[in-house]
Amino acid sequence: MLNYIIRRLGIALVVLFGVTIISFAIINMAPGSPLDMIVDPHMTAADLAARKAALGLNKPVYVQYISWLQNLLHGNMGYSLTSFRPVSQIIGERILPTLELMGASLILGIIIAIPLGILSATKQYSVLDYICTTGSLLGISMPTFFLGLTLIYIFALKLGLLPSGGMITLGSDSGFVDGIRHLILPAVVLGVNTAGLFVRYVRSSMLEILEQDYLRTARAKGVIERLVITKHALRNALIPIVTIIGLQIATLLGGATITEQIFSWPGIGQLTIQSIMSRDYPTIMGLNLLAAIMVLFANLLTDIVYSVVDPRIKYS
Repeated sequence: MLNYIIRRLGIALVVLFGVTIISFAIINMAPGSPLDMIVDPHMTAADLAARKAALGLNKPVYVQYISWLQNLLHGNMGYSLTSFRPVSQIIGERILPTLELMGASLILGIIIAIPLGILSATKQYSVLDYICTTGSLLGISMPTFFLGLTLIYIFALKLGLLPSGGMITLGSDSGFVDGIRHLILPAVVLGVNTAGLFVRYVRSSMLEILEQDYLRTARAKGVIERLVITKHALRNALIPIVTIIGLQIATLLGGATITEQIFSWPGIGQLTIQSIMSRDYPTIMGLNLLAAIMVLFANLLTDIVYSVVDPRIKYS
């Protein structure tokens, strides 16, 4: 296992290198420039050239990339072109809220999906099965911005039960309960989409396992149905479920960008939108690098969990 992890980390470094090259090229091919956001009508051409040279934007793209990569290898992700603060410091302030939101939505999706998926599979073609499958389809197809605005309208504006945005209530002593109240709506928005996807995979995986001979043998030996489902069937159905959970990390990052903007959640997603709108190239590069690291780490963790779920899987 250790040798396998070392090899995967080596491959991950190569992938990250390729991601940085592609990201840097795409960012610099996009129309516009960071200078467009700071141009003053009274600036002369000489002032504009001096500002461009100060930001290093007068150099060829490949020279800019090499300079950025050298700084990265020394632990420096550069400085924001809008706030002039270190990019690593800005991302460090935003990553914990995003991880909190993603973790809550992922846990919520799993808690909802596994029981509903098992129920749908064991009651195939019943009314409960149709309800579960229809609900999962709605969860997958419903846009996050529409669901988010609907929940804000119902629970924040009409009922007044939950706050409409932010992480804390301004002007009050923010505590654990206050943080949970602010987390509920954005976590539900992401969790509904996640649960809708998971239900379909749990159901299909369980249906395949329930037809296996060893489950008929277990029932013939007198094992109660609850143990047949939870101990024998579910564990063997976890492989595809673990796979889709690992792949969902990238989807949650994309969904969090919209959800954080709707609920004014101060995380990576909101920072991404702000950086794109202000053409803050160093911050965008740092965010792309962080997203690539999170996806690669999730894939590696998924492979490791495989061997825990199914001891027959060995890495050499």
